Amino acid sequence: MQVKFPYGREYVLAELPDKAFIVQSRIPRGVSGELAERLVSESVEKPWAGPTLQSLLSGGEEVTILITDKTRATPNDVILRVLLNYLESAVGVRRDRIEVLVATGLHEPHSMSEIEELVGRDIASEYRVYSHDSDDDESLTRLGKTSFGTEVYVNTRVVKSDLVIGVGLIEPHLFAGYSGGRKLILPGVSGTKTVYQNHGFKMLAHPRADYGYLDGNPVHEDMVEASKMVRSYRYIVHVILDKEKRIVDVVSGDPYESHLLGVEKLEGYVKMPVPHESDITVVTNGGYPLDRNLYQAVKGMVTGSRVTRVGGVVILLAECRDGVGHESFRSLASMSRDPTKILEYIRENEPLRDQWEVQKLEQVLLKNKVIVVTKGVKHSVLEEMNLIPSSTLEEALEVAQRLVTPEKITAIPEGPYVIPYVSSRAG
Repeated sequence: MQVKFPYGREYVLAELPDKAFIVQSRIPRGVSGELAERLVSESVEKPWAGPTLQSLLSGGEEVTILITDKTRATPNDVILRVLLNYLESAVGVRRDRIEVLVATGLHEPHSMSEIEELVGRDIASEYRVYSHDSDDDESLTRLGKTSFGTEVYVNTRVVKSDLVIGVGLIEPHLFAGYSGGRKLILPGVSGTKTVYQNHGFKMLAHPRADYGYLDGNPVHEDMVEASKMVRSYRYIVHVILDKEKRIVDVVSGDPYESHLLGVEKLEGYVKMPVPHESDITVVTNGGYPLDRNLYQAVKGMVTGSRVTRVGGVVILLAECRDGVGHESFRSLASMSRDPTKILEYIRENEPLRDQWEVQKLEQVLLKNKVIVVTKGVKHSVLEEMNLIPSSTLEEALEVAQRLVTPEKITAIPEGPYVIPYVSSRAG
């Protein structure tokens, strides 16, 4: 059978055996253009839960809008056009009282060209749009400590705003359960120390720090506690996207209540049973922009490993146009040929930059061999990181078949946008 795998902005077509099991979400077809803007407008006017914008604002307040960064598929430009117009025309907030902050977390602050790609040139030129910098201690305010012991430092401009609005995307997340909501505060606009503590070794070692879990997930619960310390964070506009990154639904309102309602809706689309563990799993990182670098592509590896047997092979297709992404991620993942030793080093020496992504990678490598099909990372670098490089999917399948007997093959074209689980076990 022929299967189409997202790869960068394009696709890779592959012939797989007819017996291969294809994981496909139930996500319905979304809309774009004027229809998408209408969905956003209708949701902003009638939020899913919590107060309306009119009830939160009188017109003279300072408003900060948080948006996701270049690695996420959030249609920031579409949402912002509607939201900014609504704030100015329907609520009466002056343009000079509105700013847009890219919630980069620990990712590098964005260049102006990257900001223009995110929000469009018009918005970038007409509003103050800038990036968070987690390493700039002078730009942070300490708000307290969570019950998990995380010291909460947040961008001061966010703390001082009269109203903070989060624009984002609800999608599965490899250790926070789902993205969106509280994640725009932590890690989005938090200090490096805060993120290190929330993403600590013990936190990520918890069995519920995984795709699809919120209740009992310490990473999520810590994020919620921290974000609630930002009392002005009162409203979100989040989207659910289809396989082609079109808008399926828009979730607006209270950052916590409406986020949970959005997660509940998304779960019905993306939690997908698989009848058996596979010998070989072919998975993507969802295409552009999530597969911009290898750091982000760990998400696809974790997704594939969920349904691959111990000793099986995960084949990941990820363009990685920006290369590895984080040098500290590369360095830490290359320090030993033994995943156990890397995990032990992290546990004994934390906090370490990017340790969370390496921790998830090593958990996969303890269970599976991983073959990476990419043109963005040198083969020698992949080998240093204990990954098996391949130039094409056909080549990767040949290598995989030398490593294991391919009796059961699973394909996950949507990558980390779905949550596959073996149906004989709890999802």
